[in-house]
Amino acid sequence: MSEDKVLKRNYANEDGDVNGDAKYFFGEEVEQTAQFGQPTLFVVGAQDPGDIIGWANRLGARHIYLGANKSFHMTEEWERIVDELLSEDLWVTLDYPVRFHNFIIRMMGNHMRNSRFIPMISIELPNIEIYNYNTTIKLDDLDIDHSNPGVWCHQLHDLMTRDTFTDWDNYDGDEIVE
Repeated sequence: MSEDKVLKRNYANEDGDVNGDAKYFFGEEVEQTAQFGQPTLFVVGAQDPGDIIGWANRLGARHIYLGANKSFHMTEEWERIVDELLSEDLWVTLDYPVRFHNFIIRMMGNHMRNSRFIPMISIELPNIEIYNYNTTIKLDDLDIDHSNPGVWCHQLHDLMTRDTFTDWDNYDGDEIVE
């Protein structure tokens, strides 16, 4: 998906339309994160932190999900947005593609140990069910002994458990708020 397009999805609003134009939508966090099941304000694209805080307060959301609908793009604005949201004692998820990992580390490194910050590293792996049981996901480094103490290898099918799965049907029901 290109950076100028966002995921099109169904919402629970009266029109029931598939809409990719939402800036904010509200619902329950359905992905298996530290905020699973919590009322969440989902934010599409880099929006003004004051507006985000205003919507969160009106809706009673203590969790903000940034980069919703695959809307993350490279901009230094994310640091300011996350700073302001965390300073309001909000939980903040930032969903970004793995290809932006180094950019995020440089920009958000000071937040990585904040217990209310949830980096959601999206690894797109289409047609995952065709892989056999020998398939391994390797969490690697740039080079031997570069920055990690080693590597971590996980069997793909061991990661695909019922406890960590979110069916696409669970993404229906959120309401566009703007």
